[in-house]
Parts: sequence; structure tokens; C-alpha cells
Amino acid sequence: MTAILIADDQALVRVGLHKILDAESEFTIVGEAADGEEAVELAQRLAPDVVLMDIRMPVLDGIEATRRIIVTRPATRVLILTTFGLDKYVYDSLRAGASGFLLKDAPPEEISAAVQIVARGEALLAPAITRTVIEEFARTRPSEPAPLPTAVEELTAREREVLDLLARGLSNPEICAQLVISEATTKTHVARILQKLNLRDRVQAVIYAYEHGIVHPAAR
Repeated sequence: MTAILIADDQALVRVGLHKILDAESEFTIVGEAADGEEAVELAQRLAPDVVLMDIRMPVLDGIEATRRIIVTRPATRVLILTTFGLDKYVYDSLRAGASGFLLKDAPPEEISAAVQIVARGEALLAPAITRTVIEEFARTRPSEPAPLPTAVEELTAREREVLDLLARGLSNPEICAQLVISEATTKTHVARILQKLNLRDRVQAVIYAYEHGIVHPAAR
């Protein structure tokens, strides 16, 4: 059973999401929050598996709420709710530790599938949004990247190739085609990359690759 916390300042949105998710037997709604501060408090008290988090909320915005939840409850996955696919805050929310994003007007089946994906420990990051993250990083990146961690040296040449393609927004099937390898092999490479770099999911891998200068936006 997947325990879910819904955080949105609009009551109608919370009601709608509750009805959609309640229809799935593997989901249970453990709480609802009307602002970011309440979301953080409920996440700590109720220990949900997934938090559906709105970005623009009173008292404390969804980005800071996500950051605080991830610090205190790293096992909890945060799925960002956004009104627009190109919301200017998407990059910051992913940097804060969110496992992906979801449009509020997505069809019910997509909402349920998104929750299932992040609950399994995977990331929900479409290639188009990966490219948006890359463009935002290119616009705001510091003049000097963060020092290259020694953990990167543990990556094999093939794993570096996979990380490079992953960071450029390619999906697993696209990486398979590019490197002429099977999907199972691709998944294994991605899993090893995350393990060696101590990252939770491919969203973090994208951010990590750009912030440490492993991949450069201009080289897309």
C-alpha cells in the first residue's frame, strides 16, 4: 500500500486528486496540506511514501517544503504539481530533491501512473522537461562548475557515456539505440551510476552532471 500526502492550497484540487487516487486499491491518502509548512509537518508525522506537492503555496512554497522533507525524510518521494509544463520553478524544485513533476490537468490515469512510478523509486522526468532543465541550468549556471567528485572516477567509460546521454534528455530506449545495447543493459548502467554517485534517481543524475561540469549545455 502506497501512503500519499496531498499538498495544495486549492481545496478543489485536493478533492479532485483525492478522488482520483482513492479509486486505486494500492493507494491510501494519509493526509492533506493547504500550505508548505503544513506539508512538512504532516510529512514528518505521517511518513508518506509520496507527497504530491504544489509549487505556489502560502506560508512556505513547495520548493522549500520539498527541500525540508527530503532532508528529514529522504525515503519520501516528492512529485511536484505544476499548472504549466514549463513552469519557471520546475528546475528549482528538481534541485530541491523532487523526483519529477506532474501537470495538474493531466488525465486521471497519468496521475495514478506518475504516483506509481515515483513510489517504485524511479523518476518521472520526460525528455522535454530534461531539456528545459538543461536550458535553465545554462542560463543560471555559475562561471565555474563545482569540483569534480572523486566518485566520478569510479565510473567506467561506458557508464560515463550513459550518464552523458541521460543528462542530455535521452530516454532509456533512446540510449539503447544510441549505444546499440539492450534495455536491460541500459537499466543496469543507470543503476550502477546512481549507486556509485550516491544519487537517488535520474533526476538527480541530470542535475549532478551539469553542476559538476561532467556535461556542458553548449555541447548538446
